[in-house]
Amino acid sequence: METAKNLRDTYKLHNGIHIPCMGLGVYKMTDEQETLQAIQHALEVGYRAIDTAAFYDNEHLVGKAVRESNIRREDVFITSKVWNTDQGYDQTLRAFEQSLNKLKMEYLDLYLIHWPVKEKYKDTWRALERLYEEGLVRAIGVSNFQIHHLKDLMADSREKPVVNQVELHPYLNQEPLRKYCQENSIAVEAWSPLARNRLAEEETLIELANKYNKSSAQIILRWHLQNQIIIIPKSVHAERIQQNADIFDFELSPEDMKKINRLNKDQRFGADPDHFDF
Repeated sequence: METAKNLRDTYKLHNGIHIPCMGLGVYKMTDEQETLQAIQHALEVGYRAIDTAAFYDNEHLVGKAVRESNIRREDVFITSKVWNTDQGYDQTLRAFEQSLNKLKMEYLDLYLIHWPVKEKYKDTWRALERLYEEGLVRAIGVSNFQIHHLKDLMADSREKPVVNQVELHPYLNQEPLRKYCQENSIAVEAWSPLARNRLAEEETLIELANKYNKSSAQIILRWHLQNQIIIIPKSVHAERIQQNADIFDFELSPEDMKKINRLNKDQRFGADPDHFDF
């Protein structure tokens, strides 16, 4: 895959559908006015993907913002996720219906299993396969799955996940998982691509920001982009939403990419999928 050239560029998933290289994440956005304004501003700037989840409790706001944007539904890529307490075959089908009703949409572009809940994610996946076969979802995938979860899931499934959305940033670069996903044609999407702003004081990133006349956040997002990782940075601030999108007018050198790669500490700021209290 080539590095995306602009905000509207897409990656082709293994089932043939296209996902924008970058979208807006809306985790923890629950204030109605703030959320609507953030999404509407992102759409005005040129974002064409919104990533929500049942757990975020804002699917209704995402639907409203898209309807009020005057952009055609088919031109916006909407992702949502089934939450842990809704997993299992029948429960997932019900949860999906609730998500669609809240969004007031007829289909989803991408539906993900939010976390690999033991003894349940295979039944949950069977429900996703059914939704996909019925055309209610254009693509199905997973979130927070490790290599062993993916192997287990794919051992007896009809469909392979198109996306694995995981915590990924310079302190947790997930290289083995990314390699495995690449070998299996599973696109990797980063939640918390900026590590919740915990890397602001990292000297290497500050040096590179000065070198390229960009912010540290823009350096990190560009690093993701050049690694062909789909990114969904979250912000409610108009200037930050714009700034996050201004990463297509420069390129990190191979040496500088390696410098950022070397920052890896396998350090998580979110939950560990293998030690998560479901």
